[in-house]
Amino acid sequence: MPAALDDRDIRILQILSEEGRISKSDLARRVNLSATPCWERLKRLEDQGLIRGYRAEVALERIGPHVTIFVVAELESHRTDDFRRFEAAIARRSEIVSCWAIGGGFDYLMQVVATDINSYQRLVDALLAERIGMKRYFTYIVTKNVKAAPPPFELLLGTQDD
Repeated sequence: MPAALDDRDIRILQILSEEGRISKSDLARRVNLSATPCWERLKRLEDQGLIRGYRAEVALERIGPHVTIFVVAELESHRTDDFRRFEAAIARRSEIVSCWAIGGGFDYLMQVVATDINSYQRLVDALLAERIGMKRYFTYIVTKNVKAAPPPFELLLGTQDD
């Protein structure tokens, strides 16, 4: 069930999704509230689980060589225990930075960040050796990031002006 949010709550979420390091006083000013009521709203949004955390967008290319890879995977069997076994194995791998259960022909979509293709292949070999039920997988190497944006709050809430 969606949370009951007003325009200020939505604006707080929108600003934080774009500028996670904004000061509380700047946030309060931008949503036209004094500091205490803004802080109370922020705390309520966190307590309701609407804000899961705060992260930095890191320029990995400035740290060292890496490759981002998307992988779609299909499981051999579709019993509850098979899904649990696969998901537990994926959760243990730090190179797998995101994983989604999906519909439409495959079972999972994973995002992998590895130092190079060889280290990615070692990860796949290890997963296959673990016998986690992966029937087949397809690898898609990211050649450039075209877009990364926060969610479209106005579309999700039906508040976009036509």
